[in-house]
Amino acid sequence: MNVLIAEDDDLSRLLLQTLLTDWGYKVTAAVDGNEAWKILSEPDHPHLLLLDWSMPGMEGPEIVQKLKQRLPAQPYYAIIITSNNHQNATASALEAGADDFISKPFDSSELRARVSVGGRTCRLELAMAQQIIDLNEALTRIKQLEGIVPICSYCKKIKDEQDEWQRLESYISRHSEAQFSHGICPECYKEQMKVIENFDYSKMKK
Repeated sequence: MNVLIAEDDDLSRLLLQTLLTDWGYKVTAAVDGNEAWKILSEPDHPHLLLLDWSMPGMEGPEIVQKLKQRLPAQPYYAIIITSNNHQNATASALEAGADDFISKPFDSSELRARVSVGGRTCRLELAMAQQIIDLNEALTRIKQLEGIVPICSYCKKIKDEQDEWQRLESYISRHSEAQFSHGICPECYKEQMKVIENFDYSKMKK
């Protein structure tokens, strides 16, 4: 799990980096809010965030608000860190969209527990997001079977998007998760039995 630390105080940032690295996390650090937002604008940005409340440029709650507006369906877990011990500070951070809040000076064991919760939440939400993507892709494949499908009136082959003729089973298997088991229907069975019964075996070469 990659964690973004946005902290303008050098000593606090180094301490957080050291702790999280020791706990097995990959750490990306930003020295202020503007650098943090630049990192979060990259395609493979971290999803677990430790944001200082008060920083030059964009502050922690502002970053969370902008993330919520820009990426409403993108999973992330934001923990606001601040020395503000006012009783309304926690409520203000959560109202801004943060998932958790921890005061300075923080206890390392408490921080580790909160980051661990954030990591588990991120993994779960990322897995769910991937499942939604997979489901949408499956629905797209199913929709490709809707509408007019060009099929041969005689051999029942289907013309695909590349204007190539495929067997019905191959076309459906390619565009869906369907699997085939072959059998014979009652009507075809009767027809085949008639062919066998009417076959003139005397004309067969010995």
